Amino acid sequence: AAGIALMRLADGTLRVESERFAAAQAERRQNAERLARIAEEEREVKEKLAVYQQLKALNILGEERRLEWADAITRIRTQRELLDLRYRVERQQLVNSLPGKPAGVEFYASTMRVDLALLHEEDLLRFLSDLRASGNAYYSVRKCVMTRSGTAAAALNISPRLRADCTIDLITIMDRAAKT
Repeated sequence: AAGIALMRLADGTLRVESERFAAAQAERRQNAERLARIAEEEREVKEKLAVYQQLKALNILGEERRLEWADAITRIRTQRELLDLRYRVERQQLVNSLPGKPAGVEFYASTMRVDLALLHEEDLLRFLSDLRASGNAYYSVRKCVMTRSGTAAAALNISPRLRADCTIDLITIMDRAAKT
């Protein structure tokens, strides 16, 4: 009778400990899943932080920088020796964006119209490259139309024979939720 009682006690203890072991394994599995989710979220945050830092370095985030735009165009005009460059920046407008964008993030565009006299087609490409490299907004060229403006140049007289009329969107991003 004592042996049977001892066997039943051992069997009950084994059953209780087996249940505790299963519960500990389930808790361990839940913790491992939680840890994996946290690691994935951390990786996503690091990726998004890298993109955010890039946008911030390019001065795309925040208020538009009209004064910097004007300075960049003046600097490009001087460096590239562009004889006739006129531009006009229109009022900033909210850009309709895709659904699913982060809440509180709004995209704005200020359309800039540029009229530019060119000696060569590459002058336009260099101007656009310099403008983009200035990093004061995201410059999206909507269209550029190039036309001939004069007759063939004389041997001693070098004058612009091409005109470019471009429409460029200067895009900035406002994050209303970000703390500045």
